[in-house]
Amino acid sequence: MPNPTGSSVPTTRSDWWRGAVIYQIYPRSFMDANGDGVGDLAGITRRLDHIAGLGVDAIWLSPVFTSPMRDFGYDVANYRDIDPIFGTLADFDRMLEKAHALGLRVIIDQVISHSSDRHPWFQESRLSRTNQRADWYVWADPNPDGTPPNNWLSVFGGSAWTWDARRMQYYLHNFLASQPDLNFHNPAVQEAVLDAMRFWLERGVDGFRLDTTNYYFHSQGLEANPVVKPEEFNASMAPAVNPYNFQEHLYDKSRPETLGFLKRIRALVDEYPGRATVGEISDSQHQLRLMAEYTTGTDRLNMAYTFDYLGGDFDASHFAGAIARTEAEAPGGWVCLAFSNHDVVRHVSRWARPEDREAFGRLSLLLLLCMRGSVCLYQGEELGLPEAEIAFEDLTDPYGIEFWPEFKGRDGCRTPMVWEADAPSGGFTSAARPWLPVPQEHLARAVDRQANDPHSMLNFYREALAFRKTHPALIGGTITLLERPEGVLAFTREAEGERLVCVFNMRAEPASFENAALDGSVSCGAPGTQDAPDGMMLKLAPFGAYIAAMA
Repeated sequence: MPNPTGSSVPTTRSDWWRGAVIYQIYPRSFMDANGDGVGDLAGITRRLDHIAGLGVDAIWLSPVFTSPMRDFGYDVANYRDIDPIFGTLADFDRMLEKAHALGLRVIIDQVISHSSDRHPWFQESRLSRTNQRADWYVWADPNPDGTPPNNWLSVFGGSAWTWDARRMQYYLHNFLASQPDLNFHNPAVQEAVLDAMRFWLERGVDGFRLDTTNYYFHSQGLEANPVVKPEEFNASMAPAVNPYNFQEHLYDKSRPETLGFLKRIRALVDEYPGRATVGEISDSQHQLRLMAEYTTGTDRLNMAYTFDYLGGDFDASHFAGAIARTEAEAPGGWVCLAFSNHDVVRHVSRWARPEDREAFGRLSLLLLLCMRGSVCLYQGEELGLPEAEIAFEDLTDPYGIEFWPEFKGRDGCRTPMVWEADAPSGGFTSAARPWLPVPQEHLARAVDRQANDPHSMLNFYREALAFRKTHPALIGGTITLLERPEGVLAFTREAEGERLVCVFNMRAEPASFENAALDGSVSCGAPGTQDAPDGMMLKLAPFGAYIAAMA
């Protein structure tokens, strides 16, 4: 279908997303072309060759829409325009055209469960109880004593309800008070959101990452959420110090009406061949059930990503359990796997000691690329960047400011990319002060330091991604767990007549693995993996891996 940019969409199979590797760009921190200290679209365009050189299939662009930036773009004030901080629609079109010319598809973030309180829709809605958009947001009368209508909590702290003196009512916000929730029970809201998505499809984007997918609908009965059962307590979706974890969120999210709207999104996207959707599902108790509901079949989301690997422990038992549960409960669904993103501590810091990070970073990439699903890589992980330590006075994230110091927020994973080790701010900007400081320890890992070093983390990523592309079993094959000793994860992948055995020592100490699947296996050239086993016995180095073709 034609698009305003005139750019050609990469010509691959229509289900290109199945097994694809997607590179997430956090635009504020990727590259600043105009020297104001904040990354922008022109900067992204300038650095797309770096991403294409990794060998990924697509980019996911965190929000660049018009926004007051209270939550750094995840509070949208205009769904059809670019915020001046990032550039213009013309800049977006140029970025899209170059990405397509490089063979990269472009997925954009759609933050539609809520808008900014500066959005004209909310500005009109709050004027009265009778205007045209009066019920485009979730409004409720107070209790007789003036308190909020129920006990629902905001992810970012405090009540999920804020009083509005003009309407003499409370409005719902699952996140900041400046991010009021849209009322998806209103058909007009659904139509408006779908129209905004069509605008970007017509412009030539290749799909959408749907933020907080399971937050679209609330229970119209406004029932109070119950206390979470002790055996189901799970702090992986929010920091342990956040009281949001104390409730089972039965009524404020993950409602059955969501599936009907997701089908409408899929029907829209399917009008544009080769487009794809990936949903973010955040639900501590019901995540796998929702993933199965949201991605199984041909009339729902193409894929969803799971928090199983964005929290918890780097532990073979945990990973084996997550794989087994996914295969059992969502056999027809499709997972998008990630270890890092813009909301969590970078995985080399979250899971590894400083002295282990180099070996761990390589092992974790091989594991990620060998598990069943599509893959999301977060900018900077190809450099092995650790989490940055940000002083309180430099914090910008309202989430971190609210729960400091027990939870330091998301700024530590959002610091600028480092392109040139000896340039001010690592070559990210020419401004005297970037929007977040560039850690000194990141400079030694800058792209220019690693690009020509055959042993660097950057080149290991390039080699590992090239290896994955040559093995259909890793892209779309089945997965079968193998019996394993403690600390080792092992499974087979199979597709199109190819059978691979994949073994990973997830600990910083040697391990042994014995299994009949190893007998006669032949190394297939995976970078950084070990020599062939002795018969059916494999000796694994600390954070060692073995990937081989089975006879």
